[in-house]
Amino acid sequence: MGATEFSLGPSLLAILPEIGLATLAFIILVLDLRWSDSRRRNIAIVSGVGLGLLALLPLIFSPEHIKDLQLALTPGADAAALQSMSMWGGMIRYDSLTQIFKVLVLAAAGITCLMSIDVKGIGRKGEYYLVLVVSAMGMTLMAGASDLIMVFLALETTSIPLYILAGFRRGDNKSIESGMKYFLFGSFASAIMLYGLSLLYGFTGQTSLYEISQYLTSVVFANNPMPVLGAMVLVIVGFGFKISAVPFHFWTPDVYEGAPTPVTAFLSVASKAASFALMVRFLVAVFPASLVIGTQEIQNFWVQLLAVASVISMTLGNVVALSQRNIKRLLAYSSIAQAGYTLIGVAAIQSTSELGSAQAVASVSFYMFMYMFTNLLAFTVIVLFSEATGSETIADLAGLSRRNPTLGLMMTFALLSLAGIPPTAGFFGKFFLFSAAVQSGLTWLAIVGVLNAIVALYYYLVVIKVMYVDRSEDEDKPIPVSRPYVWVMGITLIAVILIGTIGVEPIFEWAVRSAASLFA
Repeated sequence: MGATEFSLGPSLLAILPEIGLATLAFIILVLDLRWSDSRRRNIAIVSGVGLGLLALLPLIFSPEHIKDLQLALTPGADAAALQSMSMWGGMIRYDSLTQIFKVLVLAAAGITCLMSIDVKGIGRKGEYYLVLVVSAMGMTLMAGASDLIMVFLALETTSIPLYILAGFRRGDNKSIESGMKYFLFGSFASAIMLYGLSLLYGFTGQTSLYEISQYLTSVVFANNPMPVLGAMVLVIVGFGFKISAVPFHFWTPDVYEGAPTPVTAFLSVASKAASFALMVRFLVAVFPASLVIGTQEIQNFWVQLLAVASVISMTLGNVVALSQRNIKRLLAYSSIAQAGYTLIGVAAIQSTSELGSAQAVASVSFYMFMYMFTNLLAFTVIVLFSEATGSETIADLAGLSRRNPTLGLMMTFALLSLAGIPPTAGFFGKFFLFSAAVQSGLTWLAIVGVLNAIVALYYYLVVIKVMYVDRSEDEDKPIPVSRPYVWVMGITLIAVILIGTIGVEPIFEWAVRSAASLFA
């Protein structure tokens, strides 16, 4: 039996989170139709708890568990042949890398639902949670997509709901503008990426990511790598838009500022993480280190390209963030810089050993894991502050530590983690990325990353200074925090601290195992 000829039982277990998401979407639709407006606030809790439970499924039904089940169902099957865990005709690959990013996306979606519970204009809208769940389904499919068709379907299943969510507040001109800008830029980027994917299919006649590279070494391209490099660049342009890398970042500040704040939070972490998961899988599978066309080492080309994009993204994101006055725009440029940091890990995949490459991929997974909790913590504080005051201006954060000491403390931990200050998770996130760069011979890139981290520390500290030192006329007006937000802040803060202390080793080892499965 071939690796793709899985029986229905294991194949269903591999997509159990997606089945659960479809079921949850149906439940949300029914509740929205049946419940009165006063009860629809509970849809956020149903959605958040449901997504949290679905995040446990990839941990319960791990790739190892499904592989053992398949071996039990097919006596005499070759265990090594089943290691790739390709399912549904090779459309989906369920390995440890898929597992870790599915957990990440589902956890982020669940927290976002709880963040939205008291937000005006979306908190009691059942269709909002329905669209968010559909987008999360696309992201989970992105994490395991191993076929060109599934790649594009997953990307569009993710993107189209996000366009809707960005412009969800129809009475808010900023929200409408952000949705329209996101849609126009996203459609253009998707078209470019689709053209690159179609070229790869035209060159090879294959849609499987793990078979395309074999055909790229055919006699047609023996001495002419330019068509392949051109197709690669088109695909990387599409990924660059999804991860907000320079020069494809233009949409980010306006969309982050105009979209409802929980949507901005979800977009900044879940969409970025799923895009990095797919980007890493795509580049490693289609353009591996063994692929040489003529005298051109294909992997060396995209490594250099991403290294340059990393430097530009880090530098521009951090420098422009220095002048921002709106906290969401500041975090937008911070997100661009964070994409630059993460690209260091992607560029470091070119290593002298498979272990070094696996550690580079692991550094990307770890960074996305810590960034998810850190950014959600920061945006939860912004949600509470903006809903209470109607402002998102950094100057209006003055005296936040006195209006609500808990919110000030939470925002401080989030900003210090983004800056990479111990004992927060962000410190080890940057440490693993920079270490991977050094081990792969990209020491200069690690140095640029460290210098940019120093620049970023300044504008993060400015926000902390405003909260604790600057005075405000409204310091006697407390900011209330409802119970769901207490849970959200508690979960994210504990995660940020634990990942930066006792959780470093087990999570990074999990990330290394997930990265090793990519090279199986």
